[in-house]
Amino acid sequence: MSWLLVALGAMVGAPLRYVTDRAVQTRHDSDFPWGTFVVNASGSLLLGVLTGMAGAGALGSEGTALLATGLCGALTTYSTFSYETLRLAERGQRFLAVANVAASVLVGLGAVFLGLTVARDIFA
Repeated sequence: MSWLLVALGAMVGAPLRYVTDRAVQTRHDSDFPWGTFVVNASGSLLLGVLTGMAGAGALGSEGTALLATGLCGALTTYSTFSYETLRLAERGQRFLAVANVAASVLVGLGAVFLGLTVARDIFA
C-alpha cells in the first residue's frame, strides 16, 4: 500500500516542480538554473519539516510515504540539477556551474536542517 501513497505524492510533486521551475526561471534573464535551485531548496526545507514531524510522532508512516517520499521525492530533482550543471560547464560557464553546485548543496543542507529544527521545536 505504501507504493500507492508514494505514487500519489509524486503525482502532485512532479507537476508542482515543473510549474514552479518554469514560473521562477521565466522571471530571470540568467543562465543560472534558478527554477531548479528554488524547487530543490524548497523541497529540502519541506523534507526537513516532515522528517522532524515524523521523528516527533506527528506524522505517521503513511504520511511520510505520501509527503516525504512521494511529494518531496518528485518535487526535488538531482538529475535536473546534474544536467543543468553539466550544461553550464560545457558552455564554458564554469563559474556558474561551480556556483550552482556549491549553492545547491549548502542551501539544500541548510534548508533541511532548518526545517528539521523548526519541526522539532514545534512538535517536541
